[in-house]
Amino acid sequence: MLRALYDKTMRLAAHPQAVWWLALVSFLESSIFPIPPDVLLVPLVLADRRRAFWYAGVCTVSSVLGGWLGYAIGYGLFEAIGRPIIGFYHLEAQFASFQQTFNEYGAWIVLIKGLTPIPYKLITITAGATHLDLLTFSLASVVSRGGRFFIVAVLLWYFGDPIRVFIERYLTWVTTAVVVLVVGGFVLLRFI
Repeated sequence: MLRALYDKTMRLAAHPQAVWWLALVSFLESSIFPIPPDVLLVPLVLADRRRAFWYAGVCTVSSVLGGWLGYAIGYGLFEAIGRPIIGFYHLEAQFASFQQTFNEYGAWIVLIKGLTPIPYKLITITAGATHLDLLTFSLASVVSRGGRFFIVAVLLWYFGDPIRVFIERYLTWVTTAVVVLVVGGFVLLRFI
């Protein structure tokens, strides 16, 4: 089922209204959809590298808006909608772990996890369920999701198709390295 959904999402990249599909997938992926927008972002950028940053911006804005839907699900509809979504993806253990530390480290969690392949819907729903400050959540989402999508766009814009395989294989490592450097820098500054 997931493979069929992935293949269908890939076909949307060739659609004349692909940017709207990119926005929709980015929006829904932040709260309920299992396929990340990268499957549309990558072929769109490769088809027209001049629009790379436009596509990354569409992904960022749509993802943050979709994150608000996930936040709303967690905040007001957790028992009715949020818990079944988390159960569907078998993320109950991760949710319990996140919930314990979310209020203390919420902004950092959104910043760091929004860059990683951990399902962003887990973060958005948890942020709402723990009532993380909406402004804090929004700002951290803009930075983390924008960082993630613009890293992909910059690499594709600069290197073109040869970097596609690298991104598909090593994006997790690249974003993890960026997170380690940023967090390490803040920690270093705090103790100097």
